[in-house]
Amino acid sequence: MTSHVALLYSIVLTPERRVVMADLRAMAEELGFADPRTLVASGNLVFAAPPRTTVRAIETRLEAAFAPRFGRHIDIIVTTAKEWRALVAANPFRAEAEAAPTSVHVRVMRDRLSPAAADGLAPYLTQGERVAVVDGHLWMHFRGPSHESKLAGQLTPKRLGIGTARNWNTVRRLGEMLD
Repeated sequence: MTSHVALLYSIVLTPERRVVMADLRAMAEELGFADPRTLVASGNLVFAAPPRTTVRAIETRLEAAFAPRFGRHIDIIVTTAKEWRALVAANPFRAEAEAAPTSVHVRVMRDRLSPAAADGLAPYLTQGERVAVVDGHLWMHFRGPSHESKLAGQLTPKRLGIGTARNWNTVRRLGEMLD
């Protein structure tokens, strides 16, 4: 079996209903994935899949099972453990992340971004915010609450493609779950 990380784009199904992590783990088990574990209640799943199962095949299976079970399609981005460890190691804002872990986020992309994507976001950076595309994922360093940034409104699937953001605490802890 090969370890993977799956990130749900959103766990909010309706204003009154969220995905319960126990239900997400049960769904993964029913699909034949081994040892499903979640991290915090925000749609982070670590599990093992049979060798040679492609990331795209896993994404397709998870999304296909999710919609009928939870009543709504959710994009699910999957990486291998090896890819996740590389993502953790590639953090271009490591000093800032160690000083203030919730100030650094990465938008993990299904289809990798070109480095030029960072240039397109430059007009939305304020208060010394910075972005960098590393290995196709968008890293962001915020100087204040991320939800108050002009940049946050530009992080849409329409503009960037399918992806989802996690802060450094979550990224690091998911990496630790893979060890």
